[in-house]
Amino acid sequence: MKLSISDSVQQDSKQRLQTLIEAEFATKLASKDFTLWGEASEAEASIRLGWVDPIQDATELLPEILKLKQDFKEAGLTRVVLCGMGGSSLAPEVICKNAGVDLHILDSTSPTSVRKALQDLQSTVVVVSSKSGSTVETDSQRRIFEQQFSEHGIDPKNRMVIVTDPGSALAEDSYAKGYRVFEADPTVGGRYSALTAFGLVPSGLAGANITQLIADAKNFHPTAFENSSENPALHLAAAMSGSNSRLVIDDSQTELAGIADWIEQLIAESTGKEGLGILPVSGDPEAELAAGASSILPLRFSSDPADDGWVTVEGNLAEMFLTFEVATAAAGMLLGINPFDQPDVESAKIAARESLEKPQTEPQSSTNIEIKQALTAIESHGYLAVQIYANRGQQSELISLREKLVSQTRVPVTVGWGPRFLHSTGQFHKGGTPGGVFLQIIQHDQELMVPGKDYGFQQLLLSQADGDARVLSGKGNKVLKLIVGEKESVIAALETVID
Repeated sequence: MKLSISDSVQQDSKQRLQTLIEAEFATKLASKDFTLWGEASEAEASIRLGWVDPIQDATELLPEILKLKQDFKEAGLTRVVLCGMGGSSLAPEVICKNAGVDLHILDSTSPTSVRKALQDLQSTVVVVSSKSGSTVETDSQRRIFEQQFSEHGIDPKNRMVIVTDPGSALAEDSYAKGYRVFEADPTVGGRYSALTAFGLVPSGLAGANITQLIADAKNFHPTAFENSSENPALHLAAAMSGSNSRLVIDDSQTELAGIADWIEQLIAESTGKEGLGILPVSGDPEAELAAGASSILPLRFSSDPADDGWVTVEGNLAEMFLTFEVATAAAGMLLGINPFDQPDVESAKIAARESLEKPQTEPQSSTNIEIKQALTAIESHGYLAVQIYANRGQQSELISLREKLVSQTRVPVTVGWGPRFLHSTGQFHKGGTPGGVFLQIIQHDQELMVPGKDYGFQQLLLSQADGDARVLSGKGNKVLKLIVGEKESVIAALETVID
């Protein structure tokens, strides 16, 4: 791995780097010292450090995954769908993009997204990934695949693969049904699980070279946990924990496409709490820099030396996983927060359940005038979060619109797809640094019922949007809504509020 940090950033982060080295942070982390984040964090940290030495478990897991992949291939099953949220889907997504293999990610409750995932069932294997086994999105997705397989004369137990923690309700139900179950390490949180069963099972079944991924991780592991001024993870932690704590990450010019989204969820959910945190943004930093946004730390993946104020990093995917995991944990120590809990994620889940039980009135759009006025009134320390509750797509158009919104607001702009961001960056929105303005874009869709439930996917989507909006508003945040018709374009709707 090669990390380049400009002189100005190094000078700013010099003392924080020294703090980590003097605390022997990296070597203590390698020994799973759960006292590193203070007494209040010890109970949670003591059961969340399995990710620091994933190599042996991963190596033992590889033959099982590769054998199952071969069995599926011989049976003509070549399409893999992953039902998972947050870290359970973002790591496999970037692994498979990096490997150039197809993995259909279903991390949405959009009826259109679900219908697309239900295509080509005769050649499809479904991986359902959920640590707790009770995640409402993955439970709903599992239910409809079971129903559709059965209706098409396919035995679900021959097509469903489950990744979950030992003893979860999902594990017990799946064993009873005869499904293939991979039990993951329960001491690894979802966002740190890239090199565990959650990252490896779907990626390996899709055809990614997970053997090489683990070999790369094994080679780099000593470097990531070395108590040295040469450790790139410690440098990165020190750099992003300073006053320039809005980390804008450009992965557009690299083979590691999608790594910025994975980093975004890791950092946001780990550090965004107690009114503190590092705001990660997936996008081209040039937009924020040109607009004069404050407190920006721009990062790109390149072998070139960093320009003034920048950070550049080059390496393989395993190196990125380990470096950013260690850096995020180290940043937690520097910030004085627990990087392993997510205290504000549950609040949106509770509010969404309340909306399901007592359906709210149809959401109403804010006026274009209201939205435009709010966008130009965001304070310099704030940010804009565009939250799209619709079928995920149109990524290239959104990149351009994000940059226009940055120019208009002069603050960092994040774009998240609902409800997947609720399991990641949603923690930062509700618990991190204040000043965010939230624009929900909610698209109507033809309802698709969840088997065994009295609600459908669209009602679930609307309840999740409503629940999150109520929690955000309850914390004093500005929440705006754009309602888009079933036949209308999300892009066109967003364009109407951009000057």
